[in-house]
Amino acid sequence: MRIARGRAIFSGTVTSELYYAIQVLTGEEQLFMQRVEKQIHRISGAPGIPACRLRWPRRTLTIRRKGKRVTTIQPIFPGYLFLETPEVTPELYHLLRRSSGFIRFLPENHALIPLEAKELRLVQHLLSFGDVLKESTVTFDTNNRIVVKAGPLQGLEGRIVKVDKRKGRAKVQLDLYDTAFLIDLGFRALEKAPDPPCEPAKSSVREPS
Repeated sequence: MRIARGRAIFSGTVTSELYYAIQVLTGEEQLFMQRVEKQIHRISGAPGIPACRLRWPRRTLTIRRKGKRVTTIQPIFPGYLFLETPEVTPELYHLLRRSSGFIRFLPENHALIPLEAKELRLVQHLLSFGDVLKESTVTFDTNNRIVVKAGPLQGLEGRIVKVDKRKGRAKVQLDLYDTAFLIDLGFRALEKAPDPPCEPAKSSVREPS
């Protein structure tokens, strides 16, 4: 068992694409992952603990601090982690619930339901760009509408509810378990190429000989 610190906990090879959402104390996501990693390491090989992986998707955001632009890394879903596992066995269930910082499985502890297909596609889309999402590359059309050229925002255009060109952020609505999350994702706008200079029109009037 190994851990990519602050990113994902690994216990064997995960072949399933079932994801479960776990709510933990906001701000203690990484600590929770480390605690679980230690417990799994301690009981490595014990029956009832299937291959599993905890995912913590985050994004880069540029903020102004003391007049300077600073790049920060912030969670996409503050207080939430995603568990990838073939099944939540009673042993894994109780291991997670006993870990300090655990709040609940979504939607409820007594009714564990993996992400549905639409939600799963959304989470996998985000994670396909890595555990920390970089800024997307965008342009704006003649009607000042955002056009995503590359990055995590590509494919999420229909979920954009607000665009802040000055801050370089797009507010996106992401839905999980019938709960709407409004998340800011950063973008970098490409400079519009200047129009080529107009050449003077050639006169069709012939000069007298």
